[in-house]
Amino acid sequence: MKNTIKIERARHNLTQAQLAEKAKVSRQTINAMELGKYVPSTVLALRLACIFDIEVTKLFSLESTDW
Repeated sequence: MKNTIKIERARHNLTQAQLAEKAKVSRQTINAMELGKYVPSTVLALRLACIFDIEVTKLFSLESTDW
């Protein structure tokens, strides 16, 4: 799954730690998502979209290998 978390985080001038605090997860979870090593739960994906005030589909997208 592809995501734009790092781009949105930079756009909002947030560190990984700051975003993690807002999203109620660890900084390591944010790092793993940014690196594409962790797929978030639906709740976490929606929470991040709310934090960035964007649609969840703008934050996450499926790649052909995800099918």
